Amino acid sequence: MTDSPPDPTVPPDPTVPFDLTVPPDLTVVVPTFNERANVRPLVAALGRALHGLRWEVVFVDDDSPDGTADEVRALAQGDGRVRLIHRIGRRGLAGACIEGILSSSAPLVAVMDGDLQHDEGALPGMAARLGADPTLDLVVGSRAVAGGSTGAGLSALRARGSAIATRLARAALGITVSDPMSGFFMVRRDSFVTIAPALQTRGFKILADMLSCARGRWRVDEVGYVFRPRHRGESKADSAIALEFLGLLAARATGGVVTIRFILFALVGLSGVFVQLAAVWLMLALTPAPFGLAQVVGVVVAMTTNFALNNALTYRDRSLRGMAFLRGLLSFYAVCAVGAVANVGVAGALFRAVPVWWLASAAGAVVGALWNFVASSLVTWRTR
Repeated sequence: MTDSPPDPTVPPDPTVPFDLTVPPDLTVVVPTFNERANVRPLVAALGRALHGLRWEVVFVDDDSPDGTADEVRALAQGDGRVRLIHRIGRRGLAGACIEGILSSSAPLVAVMDGDLQHDEGALPGMAARLGADPTLDLVVGSRAVAGGSTGAGLSALRARGSAIATRLARAALGITVSDPMSGFFMVRRDSFVTIAPALQTRGFKILADMLSCARGRWRVDEVGYVFRPRHRGESKADSAIALEFLGLLAARATGGVVTIRFILFALVGLSGVFVQLAAVWLMLALTPAPFGLAQVVGVVVAMTTNFALNNALTYRDRSLRGMAFLRGLLSFYAVCAVGAVANVGVAGALFRAVPVWWLASAAGAVVGALWNFVASSLVTWRTR
């Protein structure tokens, strides 16, 4: 294994033939967003590392504005080992990985990032372990076992965040793997198919979700690798990814019944309660407005901030911009107005049947929240 990025000027070995009539032994899935500059260096690196193996690489691109998909198409014209899944109207690393893995006919599928931080030199050894032991389901590229480290690939802040997330995942999900935050692994496709329907398509930490869904049934091995500095481009890590990870933990705590998206929607809704209270207090403290008017203003302000936060976090894969943002805001007002009516109606009916105020109020809130979530998904942030 190496701890420095491969030389992108060295082409793959041209003496290795690729026969399209023979299925590959290994598919390498690479989810991408704005990785145009890394496409050719990565394919060249895979060609050197996987010399002698029948392999293919599937780039799953979320409609990158930098032309990543066009670069993959151009490369695929001269190399049959290169494939592209171009996704329109949806984004997210977990979903991209799931689609890429399920598109493969190879018995083994690896997942790695497109930024050359994962060591492609580890792939032959991972494949050899799976090939030598048919009872093994998964091999994880780990930064936390012998031979592995974060190297210079993570800043001090991101390294601390990764360590905290690892402890949370191991404790909350009952995972024993040393590096469940790794985005570098190889799985037996037949094993993956058995858990695919239960996986969350949102989020950036699909390995932790896979291990949780496997519920200890999988045999797992780990190999160490050195996490390299990013080759080109910018990291996709941000605060929204951290929230999605917390949403994944909460979703798994419910057995997957509640989705990451709904949990984020509920958290945004909870924040709206405090926004509304603050707006009402300011109106009463700073203006002569009566309570009724202050309450209306507070509700409108809360709905507006809820829409903005949901657009940035809950529906970041469908986020609205420009005039679409304004149209979406108006539709969100309408959706929430209907949800408020449903909230009051259900609460009132239940209270008349069972006069327990907190039970009736909670039931109304749940119905209102469910209505707002489903209706806004279908109307405000419908898949384009």
